[in-house]
Amino acid sequence: MDGRDLVRSIKAVGSVGTAQGLRTVRAAWRRRRVDALGLPPRGAERARVPGVLQEVRPGPGGGVLRFSRSELRVTVTVHGAVFWGWDGASAEPSYALVGRCPEPDPRAVLEPDKDGGWRVVAERVTVVVSRHGAVEVRTPGGVTLRRDLPPRWWEPVGGGAARWMQRSEVAADARFFGLGGRASGPRLRDGTYRLWNTDPGRAFGPGEDPLYITMPVQLVVSDAATHLVFHDSPWDGTVTLREGREGAGSGHDRAGTSDLRMEGGPLRCWVMTGTPARVLLVWASLTGAAALPPSWALGHHHAVRGFGGEQEVRHVVSGHGHRHLPLDAVHLGSDHYDGHRVFTVDQEAFPRLPQLAEDLRRDGVRLVSVVEPAVGAAPGGAVYDGGTAVEAFVRDASGRLVRGVARPGEAVFPDFTHARVREWWGGLYEEGAAQGFAGFWHDMNEPTSFAAFGESTLPRSARHALEGRGGDHREAHNVYALCMARAGYEAALARAPEERPFLLSRSGWAGMQRYGGTWSGDIATGWPGLRASLSLVMGLGLCGVPHSGPDVGGSEGTPSPELYLRWFQMAAYLPLFRTHTSPRAGRREPWEFGPEVLEHARVALVERRRLLPYFMTLAHLARRTGAPYVRPLWWSAPEDRALRDCEDAFLLGDALLVAPVLTPGTGRRAVQLPRGRWYDTVTERVHEGAAQVFVDAPPARIPVLARAGGVVPVRGDDGGLELEVWAPAPGRTGGGLVVADAGDGWDEPEIERYVTRWEDGKVIVEREHEDGTVAAARPVRVRGLGGRSAQM
Repeated sequence: MDGRDLVRSIKAVGSVGTAQGLRTVRAAWRRRRVDALGLPPRGAERARVPGVLQEVRPGPGGGVLRFSRSELRVTVTVHGAVFWGWDGASAEPSYALVGRCPEPDPRAVLEPDKDGGWRVVAERVTVVVSRHGAVEVRTPGGVTLRRDLPPRWWEPVGGGAARWMQRSEVAADARFFGLGGRASGPRLRDGTYRLWNTDPGRAFGPGEDPLYITMPVQLVVSDAATHLVFHDSPWDGTVTLREGREGAGSGHDRAGTSDLRMEGGPLRCWVMTGTPARVLLVWASLTGAAALPPSWALGHHHAVRGFGGEQEVRHVVSGHGHRHLPLDAVHLGSDHYDGHRVFTVDQEAFPRLPQLAEDLRRDGVRLVSVVEPAVGAAPGGAVYDGGTAVEAFVRDASGRLVRGVARPGEAVFPDFTHARVREWWGGLYEEGAAQGFAGFWHDMNEPTSFAAFGESTLPRSARHALEGRGGDHREAHNVYALCMARAGYEAALARAPEERPFLLSRSGWAGMQRYGGTWSGDIATGWPGLRASLSLVMGLGLCGVPHSGPDVGGSEGTPSPELYLRWFQMAAYLPLFRTHTSPRAGRREPWEFGPEVLEHARVALVERRRLLPYFMTLAHLARRTGAPYVRPLWWSAPEDRALRDCEDAFLLGDALLVAPVLTPGTGRRAVQLPRGRWYDTVTERVHEGAAQVFVDAPPARIPVLARAGGVVPVRGDDGGLELEVWAPAPGRTGGGLVVADAGDGWDEPEIERYVTRWEDGKVIVEREHEDGTVAAARPVRVRGLGGRSAQM
């Protein structure tokens, strides 16, 4: 902790009350003192580089190259991913990977290269290692996608974790994406980005960094190919990016650069190349399939925080029902606990919680409970006493319990990096399930507290099990929330193995999609916050986390009716669609903004309900292929530079293009279209891409366009699944995938493949089978037959 953190803590005195504020300052000083005693002094350091290549030992999928001062292991796996690790680092153990490391590709060959270097040649990639330790990743045609210069380490003379730096070069035309949840994205401009999960302690906008989810995952898009690189170290670090510059025909291109600096951990990384779809498929095979949400989780959620108890919940639900506004879930904040003590329900505010949950479920509404890791440090509390009995809580280097300041007051924190602690914590969800909760959302789990906004509530010297390896919070901090999510998800599976769990986590790390989704946290109310919320969803999707969304309207204050409506309309097309009410945000139900907003919000909600089969299809495809629901416009055409630089619209699956209104007073906006024909889904007007077109954006709706030939599964008037087919362009064909979800269990429904084409002046829709095509057995409605070309 530095002086800036102390200033934040002192400011908290005025923001959380005198008694709580004094505890905050004391906790901040205590954390600083504990680190001073518990962390080894850095002292003098010795710089090191790999040196000169001396020996090569071929092995499965590649081999080991020994330099004078280091050793490099390179392996190409069976699905074409490349792993390399310095100083003996292997792919395991890893919090990011699911299961065991993939098998090496037996066809990959290690062979000599020019100038004393060596190369590993595989079907999809070539890896070239120079005699001084530079590593290049090339396409099969020999085009360099990424060049890592020889790394550099700074090792304490007295021993300890070494800092390291890896500088990389990419093509001059390349663009950077990823690094977790970034408000300034989705395209990452020149600048430095920190890799330390952080609660900013206030509403954030596009300029805030870091935020709740940071990942050392870069997705790099260039003309030659797309590649994803993952440096598998959860330690604190920074990434400094600089986009390249092309020589405008002079031939003097300036490469793009990435400088990664880590405070510790192994120097090991994974690289996968190809199209965006293939890259995300391989990434998902490494880090795990995305959790499949129950069908109700893809509907409309509303969070109720700080406005009373059972009667408030019933008021919100009945308000939606009376106004014919679909509602699928209500989230309860920490105020539904007794004194904010986790898992302990306030019996005065919710005297009949199981009955409330049952009544709501009959109306199609589920209850979701917030869960925070902070446990009130007061003997006599069931959770505190139970955790003490199993030695669950984090301790410092001298063996004393680490205490922070959180909602329940002075608090302790479970060590989720211990399997025994995860099992104990998971057992606590039984009580929540018995109360009728159908899902849980994890908050404040960076971890953070009122004593540490901008930092971790736990001192860096705090000890963690780290699955038996042992270590401190410098290594455990970024994976803390990931392990907490694992505990909750595995507990839900054990309790009801026939049901799909629903879990959101504000923080996480690479691989968090295995356990559920996330939301944007405390995003600022304002037009910049609206734009930032879209950046977060798109960026997380490109890091393998497909299920996310913002709180509509921002986290605090009252948005204007126009801002609220435009945010609401955009969120209706995002995976997580959640509105909320809280003392900081005020009343946020749609009817609070006037009759016009209410009517337009109803239209958006009804359309979301109609598209639920499409969202469910996208959820199944995300689980099977790693493709996010929300995709950048360049997803299928990364070579299109105009699309690569477009950040104000997105693809929802393959079939729909959504162009949200991100600025006030907009009634018409420009949209950059990918190749092909596109229909306005309301007017059915035709637009031809690739081109920039202008479309109407009246208050009643945001522009949504459908790809010609696309097949969109929708909910019919009778509640059954129908196929909405958009006519192919003349002389062209189309198609789409449909997954008819059978319920909230684990049955794997078949992927239905449909093709569309013209025949004798009619649009024909057929389903593909192994032995040919047959007429579609589902109801079909063809649209776009009377579309007119747009006039510019």
